[in-house]
Amino acid sequence: MSVIDEARSVRKGDELDAAAVDRFLKQQLPGLEGLPEIKQFPGGASNLTYLIQYASRDLILRRPPAGKKAKGAHDMVREAKIMQALKPVYPYVPEVLALCQDEAVMGCDFYVMQRLVGVIPRQDFPPALALTPEKTRALCLDVIDKLVELHRVDVKAAGLESLGKGEGYVSRQISGWSERLRNAHTPDNRDFAEVIAWLEAKKPAGEVAITLIHNDYRFDNVVLDPDSLQVIGVLDWEMATLGDPLMDLGNTLAYWVQSDDDPVFQMMRRQPTTAPGMLTRDEVIAWYGEKTGWTVQNFDFYQVYGLFRLAGIAQQIWYRYYHKQTTNPAFAQFGPMVNYLEQRCLNLIRASRL
Repeated sequence: MSVIDEARSVRKGDELDAAAVDRFLKQQLPGLEGLPEIKQFPGGASNLTYLIQYASRDLILRRPPAGKKAKGAHDMVREAKIMQALKPVYPYVPEVLALCQDEAVMGCDFYVMQRLVGVIPRQDFPPALALTPEKTRALCLDVIDKLVELHRVDVKAAGLESLGKGEGYVSRQISGWSERLRNAHTPDNRDFAEVIAWLEAKKPAGEVAITLIHNDYRFDNVVLDPDSLQVIGVLDWEMATLGDPLMDLGNTLAYWVQSDDDPVFQMMRRQPTTAPGMLTRDEVIAWYGEKTGWTVQNFDFYQVYGLFRLAGIAQQIWYRYYHKQTTNPAFAQFGPMVNYLEQRCLNLIRASRL
């Protein structure tokens, strides 16, 4: 059984106009022949990712979802331009090969990039990898180290100084995600009032640093070499910006389900963080602090923020599903997930020493 991440049949409602895509690509990339076969990758609850497979070349196409979109979300042009600027200084970024801003082609902006062939860790590692706890730990540390490396990128050298507003990032995120939750309100969701009040009261006076941050750094956004199991690619740069790296780590830990977590959180697990040898959240925080030198004691604020932000993302997706703007069955439980995440935030708040 192959351990390489494979695309599947395109989901109903997510189909592409193959002829239009083919015409565009042949204008941009000489040497393509025949009509492509189009498949869709199963991961991702936001932007859509497709395999465009010609006889001689595999390409990856990224486009936004259908339906109502939050202001500033799903900006394919911004994502592609970030990747183009970052590639020379952070080699794990896939090469962008073509960017389409002509909505006459497919009704939206999209871009096409190289395909990195490797293992994308999803809910569980492929059994064929036969990972020992020692190999799993080494893999886990490598994934964390690539986040540390990203946070050390020379933003000026990459020409990305204008990517974000910098100082004031913490306050902007709390107010911004509070507003997004309100704008994506559905009758069945919670208002997060207590969580928002706590975050406002406990937010640090300033950022620990202003660095390039990924904002969605997870196991299923990295590509591993199938032999060495080291990171060869980092995907999904839609939300990258300049901000506080500890908040970036908090975002990562919001997805980090460990083996002693409650059954509901276990059901939400989308990455192999319960595998024997994986670090716990506390061990990740300690390792990150050791590698960066930044103070990570009393990390409660950043963990609550990560869960709060994840709830905001899930609510925006749930809004589209609730209003039948998408029929992806994977989104059917996102409404209850939002309510669970609020309770998880409240549990952390009540146990916090802050």
